[in-house]
Amino acid sequence: MFKTLIASAAMVALAACTTTSPDVVHRGDAQRLANVQDATVLSVRNVIVEGSQSGAGAATGAVIGGVAGSTRSSGKEQAVIGVVGAVAGAVIGNAVERSATREDAVEILLQLRNGDRRAIVQAKAGETFAPGDPVVLVTTGGKTRVTRAPAGTQAVQPLPAPVQSAPRG
Repeated sequence: MFKTLIASAAMVALAACTTTSPDVVHRGDAQRLANVQDATVLSVRNVIVEGSQSGAGAATGAVIGGVAGSTRSSGKEQAVIGVVGAVAGAVIGNAVERSATREDAVEILLQLRNGDRRAIVQAKAGETFAPGDPVVLVTTGGKTRVTRAPAGTQAVQPLPAPVQSAPRG
């Protein structure tokens, strides 16, 4: 029983190690020069970032299920119940990992000063955004996050969407 609790705690701890939150800066990104771009929010919509399936949840669940199943009987049944327990544990462990790493997020559609438009998905955090808000895009190590622009920053004026001409023919 004690081993099962320890393994379950380890699985939950592993699942909680990942985040896309813009409020969390990873150790490797600290003290790195980041590229910063001014932009204006065009729109914001709620989305969900799918949970990960690294295999850690399935592996942990298989071990727990196999051990728990094999201790419930003896003889020939012990191996069969152990295998069934391992398979069931793997399925449950995978589902737990996927659920634990799923995040509520926002997709932010932005317009840069040069007129280019970008969309970024990031986990919901302490900041909320609305159309017209001036923001900055901070890019470090290939990952970009959106944050409020410093006070006094002017919003980028959105350019009209390009007009597509009718086909010639």
